[in-house]
Parts: sequence; C-alpha cells; structure tokens
Amino acid sequence: MNDVVTSDRDGAVLRITINRPERRNALNEEVCAGIAAAIDEAEATAGVRVVVLTGSGDKVFCAGGDLKPGADGTPFVIDPANPRHYVIQLFRRLERCGLPVIARVNGHALAGGLGLVCACDMAVSTDTAQFGVPESRLGLFPMMILSYMMRIIPRRKLYEIATTGESFPAAEALAMDIVNYVVPAAELDNKLDWLIARIADKSPTAIKLGKQAFRAIEDMPLDKAFEYTQLMLPIMAMTEDAKEGFAAFNEKRAPQWPGK
Repeated sequence: MNDVVTSDRDGAVLRITINRPERRNALNEEVCAGIAAAIDEAEATAGVRVVVLTGSGDKVFCAGGDLKPGADGTPFVIDPANPRHYVIQLFRRLERCGLPVIARVNGHALAGGLGLVCACDMAVSTDTAQFGVPESRLGLFPMMILSYMMRIIPRRKLYEIATTGESFPAAEALAMDIVNYVVPAAELDNKLDWLIARIADKSPTAIKLGKQAFRAIEDMPLDKAFEYTQLMLPIMAMTEDAKEGFAAFNEKRAPQWPGK
C-alpha cells in the first residue's frame, strides 16, 4: 500500500480509498498500483466478501488522469519496451477480482474516474455527482477507458458524451445503467451498507464463479455462451458451498458458507 491509496477492513468489507484530495483524486501510476495491491489484500484476507472503491472527501470520486504539468506517473506516456499501460493493468486486475467491487461514488467521476466506475461491478452515487469524459476539450479522446465504457453505456449515448465532452448528472448516469442507485449524500453510506448486506450473506463461491461466468460469456456468441453456462452449473453444484446451501435449505436453517 502507499500514501495515495488507503485500505481499511470493516467486517466483510475492504474499503479502498484514493487519497489525493489536493489533486481531485486523480489517477497516476502510484494510485493504480495502490488500488491493485489493495485488491490483492482483499482476496488474500479471510472473511472479506465485498470490495468498495471510493475517493477521499465529499466532492470528487476521481477526476481521471493527472493533468498537472510534469506530474509523476502521467497517463499520457508509455514505455515502448513495456507497453502494458498501468491503467489497463488496473482494469485487468479489477476484471480478475473474484469479489464483487462496488464503486462508492462520493463525488464527480470524470474521464478515467468514469472508467473506474464502469470497471466496477456495481455503483452507488450521490445525487450531486457529475459524470463525463471531457477529453475532447483537450484534443484527446477517452481511449484508455473506451473499451469498458462500451460494455456499460449504450453506443449512441457514449459517442455523444465522448465527442461533446459535456458532463451529465447522476440521474442520467442511473438512466444509462452506469450506477445502480442514486441517493442524497447523507444517505450514501446507508444505501451502500444495505447493498453490501444483501451480498455478504450469500455464497462467496457462487458469487466468484458467477462473476467469472459474466466476464467469460460477455463477448461469446449465444451458442458458445450456452455451452459454457450449461457446464458451469453442474460444476458449481459440486462445490462445498452448494452442498451446504442444499443442506441448509432442506434443514430450514441459515447456511454457513465454507467458501469452497
């Protein structure tokens, strides 16, 4: 972990916070590495069921790449000898995470910040947050996050917001399925806790394999997706969690998930 990213455990939840309020929680190489390390920590910690990603303060979730001239870890350079950009590496780490990742959108999510929201599995936002990709105003286009946004945002709407560079309110983000819930700032953590509680008592093995299936079939033709999912269900039925789930159902008791 590092100073620009913090993590703290609270029961079944590991919260990751981008801690650069003076830079509007902007992304750089150190931030991306810190988030990835915190995800490693979450998966290695027994009892953690959910990861929450947020920004420090109450104004900005993440304002995207650091635009300060000469900023360390700027997102606009790449090493030709190692072209695996750190932002893409972070997105791939989020993709591989077996735990549900929820974005706690405490403020504006712009440029790479919007990409981060799209890369999470779910999102809860304040009603005052603004979303957008302003890169076209700088002579750029949101290339680094385009692939993830296309998985979430309808194509025509995405092209509009990417070309105009205009921001839009949380209510529109909800209508575009970018976020799951929008609430007043004072209710953000209560809504987040409500959502987490509905996840944390379910089978961690089922959720992990289910997330894997979501990712696997996303780009498959329908017939290939059918082949994959029809094999996954009997495989899941052999897990210890499934056996415990069946036993608990028949014995009319709450399951005690072994997580295997």
